[in-house]
Amino acid sequence: MRTTLALLVSLFAVTSVGRADTVWLEGQHYFMVQPAQATNVKHGNIEVVEVFSYGCPACNLFYPIIEKLKKTLPARVQIHYLPASWHPEEGWKTFQRAFFAAQSLGLVERTHTALFDAIWKTGELATLDPATHVVRAQLPTIVDVSKFYEHVAQVKTEDFLNAAHSFSVDVSMKQADAQIKAYQADETPTVIVNGKYRLTPRSAGGNDQFVTLVQWLVKKESK
Repeated sequence: MRTTLALLVSLFAVTSVGRADTVWLEGQHYFMVQPAQATNVKHGNIEVVEVFSYGCPACNLFYPIIEKLKKTLPARVQIHYLPASWHPEEGWKTFQRAFFAAQSLGLVERTHTALFDAIWKTGELATLDPATHVVRAQLPTIVDVSKFYEHVAQVKTEDFLNAAHSFSVDVSMKQADAQIKAYQADETPTVIVNGKYRLTPRSAGGNDQFVTLVQWLVKKESK
């Protein structure tokens, strides 16, 4: 009896693993990017891109999940951020410009979390009225954002503004808009795995499922 029970448990475990390999459905949990897009990583590496905005409340809640995901992925997987701009009435265009200015100055990794906090926790760069939760009539400007970088990253306001209004940042913003369109991403946060697969926490079924699904797609690409 015990031997039979142990065998059944073992078979169930094997079956469960098999099901785990087939649980993710294309067109339901994740979607193919058509056509697949080129990546910005070296051959043999895998790229994970998050389409996001600092001004997106869902992205604010989601960024700890991205940080959690980073710790679970192999070293050859590189996570990149791609800021969207489709809600200028909520400051997204300004935050997109700020991101690329910060990127050109090598500040993104040092300030990514802090900028979310300045918008959604401390209110330094808040886009919503704390009492009514309605979008403010006066949104943060790029000058306001430059002052944030000055005290957080010790970058002179003038230097940040010069970067923000540079030709290269203008080009990066246009390229980001075109790339997001090519990914067929229409909500934030959206994640693209290796230029081929598009998913969201909602399509995956939740944050934990999202992490597992990205791991599965990365493993799929590793083959």
